[in-house]
Amino acid sequence: MTGFFRDGFCHTCAEDRGCHTVCVEVSAEFLAWQAAAGNDLSTARPEYDFPGLKPGDRWCVCASRWREAVEAGVPAPVALGATHARTLELVPLAMLQAHAAG
Repeated sequence: MTGFFRDGFCHTCAEDRGCHTVCVEVSAEFLAWQAAAGNDLSTARPEYDFPGLKPGDRWCVCASRWREAVEAGVPAPVALGATHARTLELVPLAMLQAHAAG
């Protein structure tokens, strides 16, 4: 289950310091870039109820990390309707729209 609360949504709260609010569809390139940046999203971590991701999975990622990936040329498509409005504190709407999932 995705999201800070593992409830299938990109809900957030004050304790979500990473702002896990951008719902993306991950690709192999995005996962590799994340791993190289120190955020391994492919390896399962059962102690955190994390299944590990594979290309095509949807997941709520940190808004700042997603923006870094965009700026590095490795964006993951965004599911706009599932992305939390708090994302707009860190990412411009135009950037999200430019990378909207089809």
